[in-house]
Amino acid sequence: MRRGAGLRVVTGGLLTTVQDQGRLGALRYGVPRGGAMDRFALFAANRLVGNAPDEAGVEMLVSEVCFEVLQPSLLALTGAPIEAYWNDAPLPLWTTILARPGDRIYLAGKRHGWGARSYLALAGGVEVPVVLGSRGTHLSGRFGGLAGRVLRAGDLVMLREQPNDPLRRAGQPWPAEARPAYGPKPSLRFTAGPHQHCFGATSIEALAQAELRVSDHANRMGYRLDGHTVELTHPCNLPSLGVLPGVIQIPPDGKPVLLMADAQPTGGYPIIGVVCAPDLDLAAQLLPGDRLQLKPIGEDEAIEARRDYARWQATPLEPDDTVAQLALAGG
Repeated sequence: MRRGAGLRVVTGGLLTTVQDQGRLGALRYGVPRGGAMDRFALFAANRLVGNAPDEAGVEMLVSEVCFEVLQPSLLALTGAPIEAYWNDAPLPLWTTILARPGDRIYLAGKRHGWGARSYLALAGGVEVPVVLGSRGTHLSGRFGGLAGRVLRAGDLVMLREQPNDPLRRAGQPWPAEARPAYGPKPSLRFTAGPHQHCFGATSIEALAQAELRVSDHANRMGYRLDGHTVELTHPCNLPSLGVLPGVIQIPPDGKPVLLMADAQPTGGYPIIGVVCAPDLDLAAQLLPGDRLQLKPIGEDEAIEARRDYARWQATPLEPDDTVAQLALAGG
């Protein structure tokens, strides 16, 4: 297989961008880490097709998206449980397929009433310039990815390189038991933040008991959450400090804000907690109107969550003969 154009965008959808695992070390320049909102889904898609974990793929907000395959390509679609088709047949999710020139990959939207983002990896990775150590798209900065913008109809998704033995990986599924606990109304685990003196004695308990909803004020930077107002015991005037994805800030009105992948590098609102990194992938699958809960945990449980995550990432992958037949069928 040769390098070159792997896919042509037929329908770009609502928000389709090139993303990788983000920009490490760019916070000093005021640039957020960014990258995939659901890091595990992109990691799994890359591993399924034999890529390095930090290769770039395509992140798609749930909507109608269509690609035309331009050369034989090993692909994997992970993330939200969407309705997806390979030509006229259902496309197996979390599974490697071998697509042929002229094939079409079509994403039609939600299938089970939940889910927000899907990830498409191509063996060899997506070829776009590296900017500040990443190929990911930073939309507000207008850099990275394909000219710092969303993918549109007519765009070409270029391949960096291709493996010589794609048939060996076709039909390889990612086990369902080795994934985050994706689903509707997720429970996001969090540890206590550094500013507990700003809140009432029962603030964390009350927050954990509330049924929260992602408000309309939600994007890749963060989600404003409705359903509960956190009590501030007194005005908490803080100097700006570093923040990161997962931080739960409490602005003066008491409405929690959960920071996500494109979170700003600094902030001045008190922090009531920090969602553990593995559960940010669950948050990435939320849309405005979706419900969630926050669950306080201790340091030991947070460390164990990281260990579970690492075990999932290292799970053995074995081809399934029945799935392999579907993965080679060409839709």
